[in-house]
Amino acid sequence: MKVPFSYLPRQFSDPEPLLEALRPVVQAGDFTLGPRVEAFESRFAELHTAPGRDQPWAVGVGSGTDALALALEALGIGPGDEVITSPSTFVATAGAIVMVGARPVFVDTDDRYLMDLEQVEGAITKATRAIMPVHYTGDMVDMRTLRGIADRHGLLIVEDACQAVLASFDGDPPGTWSHAAAFSLHPLKNLHVWGDGGVVLTGDPAVAEAIRLQRNHGLVNRDEVAVFGRNSRLHTLQAVVGSLLMEGADQDTNARIAVARRYDEALAHLAPMVQVPPRDSRTRHVYHLYVLQVDRRDDLLAFLNNRGVEAKVHYPIPVHLQKAAEGLGYQRGDFPRAEAYAEQALTLPANPYLREEEIAHVIHTLEEAVEHFAASRTSPTVNL
Repeated sequence: MKVPFSYLPRQFSDPEPLLEALRPVVQAGDFTLGPRVEAFESRFAELHTAPGRDQPWAVGVGSGTDALALALEALGIGPGDEVITSPSTFVATAGAIVMVGARPVFVDTDDRYLMDLEQVEGAITKATRAIMPVHYTGDMVDMRTLRGIADRHGLLIVEDACQAVLASFDGDPPGTWSHAAAFSLHPLKNLHVWGDGGVVLTGDPAVAEAIRLQRNHGLVNRDEVAVFGRNSRLHTLQAVVGSLLMEGADQDTNARIAVARRYDEALAHLAPMVQVPPRDSRTRHVYHLYVLQVDRRDDLLAFLNNRGVEAKVHYPIPVHLQKAAEGLGYQRGDFPRAEAYAEQALTLPANPYLREEEIAHVIHTLEEAVEHFAASRTSPTVNL
């Protein structure tokens, strides 16, 4: 049996409804911004509005990376500034900080692979302007606590919510306690489009307007340019795809959560070789990634792959140890939890299109692997 990591072929086994929705857009030649993009933005903002709070502004842009960089720029972050973030993330987090001329400053992670809030204040310097927490795997940082830290020091917050569509902490979605939150619509995200795309959420209309200008060359209208911007529009075709997929986003998210809970319960007895991370009951963890900590990760990965389970590793090298980060001056040992996580992380297929027999196969294969490695513990190598 093969258990695929990507669910896209199943999600689009019948693409006709989406293709039909795109037909009038193509026939009208309506490819850039316009009412369909605005409708997507409004619905996205509605889905991420905290109970009892005003709906934020949403701005569709060309990618999640651009969403991060545009949010930073709109808040005035640039050369000479430092932005505190996590090394346990996709490289785009730090990359966006560097794109605007600022410097990433890392703090170690906690046992949920998220920014360790107890270490944030120790990383603040005179150059610190902002904090960029990462809602890694679809789990959420305690934003209310982080906002308290930021306010004490006069700092801005831009959330990297690229993996956290429809996540929440204590009922508050990304964007509730920050100055801006950035999301990715990459095809493997929980809510996605047919290519690259991103969204910035903000409660500040001035920030939203600044991003609208920047994403579209700084154009006020066809002939007038207010600022020198860039081309980072969310394409109309992608907004139509995103709007249709949003209709099932909550259902798909609940299905992901159900798969994750099934794994949590079934795999708990495999400790200490397989460690299910702690779960915070206040979080709606949306499981863009279902990640475990495992001993003999590479052996276990090969065991699973050889038996048809398309497990992955996210990510084998933490950002501070990447070649691109050499100029930041970090060394191995600076962030021991993030480094241990990178050496032991294993991601299982956990998408809403998995079949019952596939979930059972993943569980059984992990159980078989733990038994196999326990029996061969004294051997330095394993014959798979």
